[in-house]
Amino acid sequence: MTELPDPAAIRERAAVLANIRDLVGDKGWIDSADGMAPHLKEERGNYTGTAAAVVKPGSVAEMAAVLRLCNGACLPVVPQGGNTSLVGASIPYERFSGIVLSTARLNRIRDLDPVNNTMTVDAGCILQTVQQAANDADRLFPLSLGAQGTCQIGGNISTNAGGVGVLRYGNMRDLVLGLEVVLPDGRIWDGLRGLRKDNTGYDLKQWFIGAEGTLGVIAGAVLKLFPKPRETVTALAAVPDPEASLRLLSTLQRETGGGVSGYEIMTRVSLRMALDHIAGNRDPFDRVHPCYQLIELTGQGADGSLRAGLEEVLERAMADGDVRDAVIAESEAQGRALWRLRESISEAQRFEGASVKHDVAVPVSRVADFIRVATAACEAAVPGIRVVAFGHVGDGNIHFNMNQPAEGWTHDGFMAEQPRFNRIVHDIVADMQGSISAEHGIGRIKKAELAHYRAPLELDLMRALKAQLDPKGIMNPGKIFG
Repeated sequence: MTELPDPAAIRERAAVLANIRDLVGDKGWIDSADGMAPHLKEERGNYTGTAAAVVKPGSVAEMAAVLRLCNGACLPVVPQGGNTSLVGASIPYERFSGIVLSTARLNRIRDLDPVNNTMTVDAGCILQTVQQAANDADRLFPLSLGAQGTCQIGGNISTNAGGVGVLRYGNMRDLVLGLEVVLPDGRIWDGLRGLRKDNTGYDLKQWFIGAEGTLGVIAGAVLKLFPKPRETVTALAAVPDPEASLRLLSTLQRETGGGVSGYEIMTRVSLRMALDHIAGNRDPFDRVHPCYQLIELTGQGADGSLRAGLEEVLERAMADGDVRDAVIAESEAQGRALWRLRESISEAQRFEGASVKHDVAVPVSRVADFIRVATAACEAAVPGIRVVAFGHVGDGNIHFNMNQPAEGWTHDGFMAEQPRFNRIVHDIVADMQGSISAEHGIGRIKKAELAHYRAPLELDLMRALKAQLDPKGIMNPGKIFG
């Protein structure tokens, strides 16, 4: 027998939604199918959800009032920034009766303190806007990732975003000094402190960084800034294998005093896809090599010493056999062209059929072992599979993807093998004391994997924190764990 909806509950929900609409006004309310569509579909197309409305508060006070109404009526809420999540964290489920709460209208830069090297911003600020504001003040905000033109700071914090600068500057967790958070019941926690030392009890901001909107909604943040580099040198080195990449990294770190700000590995399969499918990309070398290492050094000197030091390291590495060839960018445009090779790999994969993706981390010392062992295991499981391994080797984070064989497999047939590939890859990661999610988070797509690999006590502690802060379970329900 089908259970009929409770008419009283339907009336209560309609009344709450009407109150929310009155609260935020026309600028903050979307309930048309066309208007809501961009907020209900995941970037990769894996998930499409539903919602009663998309709500865009115009102030922190409005956001708090919206959450009070939702909490009182047990109306679920999916917080959303730029909707660039790669694990479905910001997309509601297919039968979702609540609201999507967008931070897009909270987009002010509240303060920039060049002496304290901090910037206080609204959660809805676009990452690229924050980068430019820091640059205009002769400072650097170092978080950098492919979606920086659309992703928002609140989402970056909620997912503990990584990107290409983690080796030198750390994850988003390392770039946040203070937070302002609206709790599920509408209370506002003001933790906007620009302090580098503060040992007054628990560090509450850490609860919300990486929580994917399951504990509250980030409304504002105090971010760390750094002196803007005076010299940047970018190079691409052809290396025989990932082991050589690790030896080269160790030497560069020692010889440059920690000046390596970017260190990205690409296998030949990865680079070939970027060259074949993305217009404007060009192979800097006249020979094919097994592996490539993108290197970026930054420093405060402007005397060319970084470039001279890099040239010396590369010359020694070539003599030792760890580098087979190398090019150093002669201009900013050439540097951007080298970075574009790395950044266009994900886009290029789409032209090569179905792709199963893994965002994993292992200790830096095990990166070469992981790539070798995991590649062999996947190739043995499905002959003809194309392993696409690339990423942030300097911090141990590898994007380990595999494309369907060129022949003999359909898209859907290959994607049906994802659970088998997950177990192969993630078991190897676990054996190497790694993580099944380095920077993308858990969201919807990795809930089962989290339950499989995390210790029961860790999951119990997470659930206990969730139950304490969100006892009615309205915040981003069904994400991270069910």
